[in-house]
Amino acid sequence: MTMRKTLDSIYNGAAALAATCMVGLLGMVMLSVLGRQFNFHVPGTDAYAGYLMAASGFLALAHTLKRGEHIRVTLLLANLKGRWKKGMALWALGFASVLSIMFAWSCCRLAWQSHTFNDISTSNDSTPLWLPQIAMALGALILALAFLDELVLEITGQRVETHNDEPLRSE
Repeated sequence: MTMRKTLDSIYNGAAALAATCMVGLLGMVMLSVLGRQFNFHVPGTDAYAGYLMAASGFLALAHTLKRGEHIRVTLLLANLKGRWKKGMALWALGFASVLSIMFAWSCCRLAWQSHTFNDISTSNDSTPLWLPQIAMALGALILALAFLDELVLEITGQRVETHNDEPLRSE
């Protein structure tokens, strides 16, 4: 398996996990709604819905980046040409790579510290917090990998800029 296929599999796998978390989130919300309608209570549904929402958001970050769907300020890049455009792209991707690595480090450290200190949720579910924080750390690690991937592709001249020509909608 080539490196490109391996990386794309990682991004797609994280997106599939994010989608699975979204389905789980729907299940938690539906369980909570049904509980109110039929007079039963399942403790922790709100907390688990929050954990699944955070997991789905973090796990989808890299896939969203690789599809060119992150919000980008392209006004400056659109007006630059040649080496100035390449230089600005390299600077932006390098800076984003450094920030995402720092972010991934912090997320991993937070999950590790929560595990070390036996930190648990303050809600009635009493979940060890390192469990939901693993998804956050994994998503941040994969995002850092995706930014590094984009940086290497830009350096080697293999990066394909994805443009979404669909106008912005804020409905």
